[in-house]
Parts: sequence; structure tokens; C-alpha cells
Amino acid sequence: MTASDYQSHSMSHSPNTRRAAIMAAIFLLITIAGLTYVKWWPYYDKALAAIEKHTIGSSMIPSAKPDASSSIWQASWEYSVAYFNSVWKAALLGMIVGAMVQVLLPANWLKRAMGKMSFKSTLVGGVTSLPGMMCTCCAAPIASSMRKQQVSIGAALAFWLGNPTLNPATLIFMTFVLSWKFTALRIFFGLVLTFGISYLANRFADRKRLEELPLTADTEPSEAADRGPFLWRWAKSFAGMFIRIVPTYLITVYVIGLLQAVLDPSWVSNSVIAILVCAVIGTLFVIPTAAEIPIVQSFLAFGTGPASALLLTLPSVSLPSLLLVSRAFPRKVLLFVAGSVIVLGVLCGITGSLWL
Repeated sequence: MTASDYQSHSMSHSPNTRRAAIMAAIFLLITIAGLTYVKWWPYYDKALAAIEKHTIGSSMIPSAKPDASSSIWQASWEYSVAYFNSVWKAALLGMIVGAMVQVLLPANWLKRAMGKMSFKSTLVGGVTSLPGMMCTCCAAPIASSMRKQQVSIGAALAFWLGNPTLNPATLIFMTFVLSWKFTALRIFFGLVLTFGISYLANRFADRKRLEELPLTADTEPSEAADRGPFLWRWAKSFAGMFIRIVPTYLITVYVIGLLQAVLDPSWVSNSVIAILVCAVIGTLFVIPTAAEIPIVQSFLAFGTGPASALLLTLPSVSLPSLLLVSRAFPRKVLLFVAGSVIVLGVLCGITGSLWL
């Protein structure tokens, strides 16, 4: 290529580069505004309350035994209503941002930053999760969109798992409501899960698929998404995501709400069997962000081991969140992640029973 050809080639791509930069700036502005309204500002007030009062509220599961006038079905319905009242803003924001990932962020940019099956890509994915502070259900649309944009399994998983397990606000609440030891447990096992398990999950990746989008000078969003005006493409992506996610979300949260009876702390002991049961139920059960703290509080009088198991497993994943990302990740990856959460939950529980 001659110097004139190279100059012409560079000039032809400069408008695309500027347009991509503008679209990325729009993405950041909307995302920051959404997180400020839904997460950062409310959590600031909540952190002040945790520091002053050493509580962030009562458990969403005050008792597993329904009143004589109700049933487990009614109790599950009431839990579902309380859950969605708590998360609907974050869930909506997750779908909005997820749709923007597909139509605003250039796939090549994302692939350069997080597309390799390396620990560096996994590290980037996990670090970018920290400002989000979402539960895995609310982060699921974003993680799924990252996978569509050729982000590696490890990086997308690290983003998805890092949102709830390494949530800075939750760690602050935990320190003042529980103790620094619980925070240390959460950080240690959260780091292992977010970065270690996510990186190991790369071994399940289809290496050939990673080559479908070659790295070129083109910095536009993926070709499939780059058709028509931005608002139309975003609306189409959002509508498809909404129709696909919401019915699954509503049904599975109600079904999982039936497991409240198992989360009654009155049956708990500090045995390995109790720790294992709590690790399994905690992995399946669904909660809003930071709701594990009052639940763990209610378990402390009956056993620090089961409480420590729930400390990790309740926020990490849930059956609804696993189903929400089932199209984005191979089934064996999600089975590996769920199994790893249970194992780490048991280890966290055993550590807690010996240390706390």
C-alpha cells in the first residue's frame, strides 16, 4: 500500500471512528444517568443509614410458615410482588443498557478489550461490573448482549457475577450491619468466583466462534445491528429483549418463591448438612441487591456456617438469572457456574463456622 493509499484508507475510516466515539459517549452518559438514579444515589442514603443504625431493614423472608389465612402459594405471590417492587427499576435499566450495548458499542472495541480467552479479558469484565451493583437477573440482559458482541465467556461471566458478589455498596452495608469478617469472607470468595471460576469457564468456549468477527479497522457496531436509525434499532433490540425476558422472569420468580419454607432459620444447625442445604437453596433462590444481609442476620443465632453459605450463594446466581442468560452461554458453562457457586458456598460456610 502506497502512502497516498494509506492516507485515503485512514481518512475513509475517520468518520466511522468519530461516529463510534460519539455513540460510545452517548452510551456512557445514559448509563451513568441511569445508574445514578437507580443505584448510586439510593445506595448513598442506604449506606448512611447502615452506618448510623447498623441495619438496612428486615428480612424479606420473616417467616417461612404462612398464616392460617394464607398458603405457600399466597406467600410466594406476596414475595414476588415485594421482589419486583424492589428490582423493577434496575431490571428495566438492565434491558435498556443491554439494548444499547448491541446498537451503540462497536463490536470490535469490545472484542479487543474482552474478546480473548485470557485472564486479562476476564479481569476487565470483572472490573467493569463494579459500578453496576446489580443483581444477576438485572445484569443478565447486559451480559447476554456482551456475548452477542463477541465478548469472551470468561469476561461476560465476570461482569455478570461481579455485579452482585463484589458490589461495593453491599460490602459497605455488610461491614456496618454484620461485621468486617463477613465482608472479608464475601470479598475472598467473591474474587474467586468472579475471576477464578469465570476464567476457568473459558475452557468450554467454542474457539472457532471467536474468529467469526475479525478485528479490522472498522469501528462500527456489528453489521446485524447497524441497520436503520439508532432509535429504531434500539427499540427493536429492547422490544425483543423485553418479550423474551419478562415472561420467564415473572414465572420463575414466583416458582422460586415457593422455596421460602426452606429459608426458615428455625431448622438450621451448624452442621455440614445444613451448610450444604443452604448453599443449594441459596444458589437457586432469587433476591434483590443486598437483601442477603438481613436474611443472613436472621440466621446468625442458629448457625454461622449456614449464614456464611447464604452470604455468598444468595446474591451470586439464581434459577431465574441462569434461565435469563441461557441463550448467551452454553449449558455446560451455566452448570459449571451453578456447581461452582454451591461448592464455594459450602467452603464459605465451613470457613464461617470455624472463624466467625
